Amino acid sequence: MKLLIQRVKRASVEVNEQIVGQIGQGLLIFVGVCKGDLKQQAEYLARKAANLRIFEDEQGKMNLSVKDIQGKALVISQFTLAGDCTRGNRPGFESAENPETAKNMYEYFSNCLRAEGIEVENGVFQADMQVSLINDGPVTFILEK
Repeated sequence: MKLLIQRVKRASVEVNEQIVGQIGQGLLIFVGVCKGDLKQQAEYLARKAANLRIFEDEQGKMNLSVKDIQGKALVISQFTLAGDCTRGNRPGFESAENPETAKNMYEYFSNCLRAEGIEVENGVFQADMQVSLINDGPVTFILEK
């Protein structure tokens, strides 16, 4: 499982020109589910994301988590994170999990994040989504497990 995490001032996702999820300050998390990913990986990554100290404290140091600032998370499924760009110029997606299993893992990850005390908004799995964000910093991290 791969996460691309961005610290945001705000973010939203639209499907068919309708906003289906939006947050203020918090985390925009893109989730890529790979073949063979386990629930334990989703649990670990949810804990890690919830406690990752990437928000600034009073001294301007990255010392606070999304929990500490009472921020929210916008979680978006992103199968292209499982893409392989090492051969040729067209990405291969052989390592991406099948849609049904990937959807279950994506939803499980979101629920694990909720269990960490984070308010979560979601995109629509397999939909054509338009994501808008104001990246705060910019601050972006990739987490894998």
